[in-house]
Amino acid sequence: MTLPVRRIGSLSVSAIGLGCMNISHGYGEKPLAADAEALLNRALDLGVTLLDTAALYGAGENEQLVGRAVGHRRTEFTLTSKCVLDVVDGQRSLDGSPAAIARTLDDALVRLGTDHIDLYYLHRLDRRVPSEESVGALVRAKEAGKIGAIGLSEMSAGTIRRAHNVHPIAAVQTEYSPIVRNGEIAVIRTCEELGIGFVAFSPVARGLLAGGVREDAYVAGDIRAQMPRLFGDALAHNLKAVGLFDALAAEIGCTPAQLSLAWVLSRGEHIVPIPGTRSVRHLEENLGALNVVVTPEILARIDLIFGPGAIRGPRYAAAMQAQIDTETFADEELA
Repeated sequence: MTLPVRRIGSLSVSAIGLGCMNISHGYGEKPLAADAEALLNRALDLGVTLLDTAALYGAGENEQLVGRAVGHRRTEFTLTSKCVLDVVDGQRSLDGSPAAIARTLDDALVRLGTDHIDLYYLHRLDRRVPSEESVGALVRAKEAGKIGAIGLSEMSAGTIRRAHNVHPIAAVQTEYSPIVRNGEIAVIRTCEELGIGFVAFSPVARGLLAGGVREDAYVAGDIRAQMPRLFGDALAHNLKAVGLFDALAAEIGCTPAQLSLAWVLSRGEHIVPIPGTRSVRHLEENLGALNVVVTPEILARIDLIFGPGAIRGPRYAAAMQAQIDTETFADEELA
């Protein structure tokens, strides 16, 4: 199958990609390896040409899975991964030094079973290291043929501009959905100005806008249990707005996930969402968003649903928020 395409930097990719984190990391019990491999292959069969992984996901297990499952179809997709966040000696590590970046990249190439990653991101900003040094390490990796393009994740407009002065940035990745709009403060506009693709992760708000979160009875190992707006009184409050969003989706004849993805796609031609899933059924549902038309009236109604006060609670706990460089709103709740 062929899907509509969008450009991120010099890369041409399917308008909806696949975030691979879910099948190895962050949401509790992992699927069977055979099911995860089948999901990745089904994504390619359906025309998805952007697969997104990272060294952090499953302490390298996700990269191994991608390489094992679809490495034989390497010419069919754009491969992206990330460094700076890694697992070292069993512990999560944030290290943007050139030496750490080079080590993580070399390990990733082995795990992925390839000698080239098409787009390689700095996963987070290490404030102890000048961003120019971290980007410089990726420039050298590109010169060596190990990567093709350079990306940034959860970084501010100022950081993006400084990095872009060192070397053209192809893509910036930030959480973005009808609920999480920090990218609209400055990053999306900066990306459009500089010709940078904007890759939206968690475009269905970690399942909140896909019918996947209706209570906070999370299984062990589910990162949502650590996200303040996704548990307790905040979640109970937030589900009121989510219920209105669900009703709007039903009214126009699509699922909430499809409406959320269609909303993200409507925000700019340089924007590519990368929803993650463990389910082939949900994968197919997500791609159906490409057929959903969001009119100005629908966009206005979504703005009303998620207007001031509709969503309570920080999106990250304090330790995680400390690693986020993306701008925050003046009235945003922070842990």
